Amino acid sequence: MDQSLLAFLYPHVRCQGAVRPEQLVFKANLQAFAQRVGYISGLHTGGRLSSDEAVEQISQLWEQLETSRQELEMGLSEDKG
Repeated sequence: MDQSLLAFLYPHVRCQGAVRPEQLVFKANLQAFAQRVGYISGLHTGGRLSSDEAVEQISQLWEQLETSRQELEMGLSEDKG
């Protein structure tokens, strides 16, 4: 696949400053969430998913993101203790 197409489909932004591994993991999870929401939105716009299906799928993705954030924050608080 063409590199410019890969860069468009799977964008990556570099982190600035000191970054903890937990922050990198969450940032990757957040980027994956945004990408999947974009796909779901496109499917909905194209008539492939109903509004209810799109909302349900995005809600599930949000719960997964929230769970990962909570787990990563627990790891951060354990490191500080």
